[in-house]
Amino acid sequence: MAVQRAKNGLQVVGSPLFLDATRRTPLCFVSHAHSDHIARHERTIATAATLRFMAHRLGKLESPLAVPFNRPFALGPLTLELLPAGHILGSAQLRVTRPDGHRLVYTGDLNLASSLTAEPLQVAHCDTLVIESTYGHPRYAFPPREEVLGALETWVRRCLDQDVVPVLLGYALGKSQEAMRFLSDRGFKLAAHPKVHEVVELYAELGVPIPGVRRFEGVAEPGEVVVLPPHTSRMSVLARLTRRRTAVLTGWALEEGGARRYGADEAFPLSDHADHPALVRYAQATGAREVITHHGFAEELAQGLRREGMAARALGKALQLSLL
Repeated sequence: MAVQRAKNGLQVVGSPLFLDATRRTPLCFVSHAHSDHIARHERTIATAATLRFMAHRLGKLESPLAVPFNRPFALGPLTLELLPAGHILGSAQLRVTRPDGHRLVYTGDLNLASSLTAEPLQVAHCDTLVIESTYGHPRYAFPPREEVLGALETWVRRCLDQDVVPVLLGYALGKSQEAMRFLSDRGFKLAAHPKVHEVVELYAELGVPIPGVRRFEGVAEPGEVVVLPPHTSRMSVLARLTRRRTAVLTGWALEEGGARRYGADEAFPLSDHADHPALVRYAQATGAREVITHHGFAEELAQGLRREGMAARALGKALQLSLL
């Protein structure tokens, strides 16, 4: 067994190391700073960018250890190494090499598509792969990223041509910055919700500037695109934008009624996660002899991997072998 579910979250078997635990632990690797992957740990291993985002959200961290990519280091008898995950700025996979040479990789969220604001994913070769399965069901196959971004630009221009304020709904960390960088590069003016704008400033601090973004205070200037977190779609923050159309940016746009779920007029399947085909390709590329899926559609992804001839199982379930 490579990993186990413990009281506080996933843990590397035979070690004190937890993985993306959402409750306090003595020692935890944090793959990225989205709220469903972080907590106030006694000691935190992560990239410098992830630690900066965590401190912004949680306050001063206890005993943070900032680790550069591709710089192996020792943790007792284990050797640890962080590799880019392509999800958001600073997101990382963790490779753990045991004294016998066995290599375990934990991915956290990952994305194979090229990003304007995140380090490109690096394939983490391993013997055992523990992979997140958020979009692990075969029905999740995203259109090409260039196609989605092109459709988004067309929608924004149409709104502005009709003297309507285009409002984009995207997660404050990661998704919003990706969309704003794309639109900024095309000359659009942007106004971002204070929570989103704070993260834009952190991106600039970390070497990823997004020009032409101002803090949104409730009034859109002519020709501006407004960017808000999804939870504000039904709040008074939109009250003064009487002529507006809203679009949500999410992989869940592929679901029927995806726009309505967020109170939006449109939904674009722009995701910072890998879809089912990409998850399968990635698992194959690692060369793993064993794949453990978890979170989201774990069983569906494991089934898809087994169809491709890989030894795969959902965390906590026995490997199902096909009878020939």
